[in-house]
Amino acid sequence: MDAVFKALADDTRRRLLDQLHEHNGQTLAELCGHIDMTRQAVTQHLAVLEAANLVSTVRRGREKLHYLNPVPLHEIQDRWIDKFERPRLRALGDLKRRAEEAMTDKPTFVYVTYIASTPEKVWDALTDADLTAAYWGHSNVSDWQAGSRWEHVRIDGSGIADVVGTVVESERPTRLVTTWTSPENEGREDTYSRVTYDIRRHEDIVRLTVTHEDLADEGELSDVSGGWPAVLSNLKSVLETGSPLPQAPWLVPGDH
Repeated sequence: MDAVFKALADDTRRRLLDQLHEHNGQTLAELCGHIDMTRQAVTQHLAVLEAANLVSTVRRGREKLHYLNPVPLHEIQDRWIDKFERPRLRALGDLKRRAEEAMTDKPTFVYVTYIASTPEKVWDALTDADLTAAYWGHSNVSDWQAGSRWEHVRIDGSGIADVVGTVVESERPTRLVTTWTSPENEGREDTYSRVTYDIRRHEDIVRLTVTHEDLADEGELSDVSGGWPAVLSNLKSVLETGSPLPQAPWLVPGDH
């Protein structure tokens, strides 16, 4: 690691890495074309990068091709950046989203409930197709990997999805972030809203916070303000008693 930091300390060597990042597999002559110094000096810099395992070379006839090796850079990120910066970067990301929301005047709904359960069971209740069918009237279907598509599918056998979206973040069992839109609007990102499930243990109970942001207007806010409490009350009943509420709570007069 000392060799990596030494190699990265020089501006010329960083520029050489930038060149290889833009176009990997360059010859010495190609690299020299972008650096205002002698071939011998560039060769010496490349030797330092090779010693740090940041650059590898392959012979092709008389030519020697240089390739960027990103592994030591990833190791620096894992050891020195990610574990310290992840909470701060997440907080900054949340702050950015709130600032953007304030600029666009898109409403946000936040709901907090406490459940006598475990984070793992709450996560499964939000993501398992059979469990969501038991209390939501729809099955949430996906492999729940970041970048994957998810669907909110009716349980009447029609296979119709009323909501679709993408899994943005998936950190079982503490955090799940998904986008939401109607199937006919899929691909139109300006129509997407965003739901974040934050699952935190507190001794023998779980604090579940659901944030639904980037809502289209006050009408949509009104809809989710009635819908989420009904759904999450049913989820709480399933986890704490083994059964959903006797009546679907979203059908109670006065609710949505």
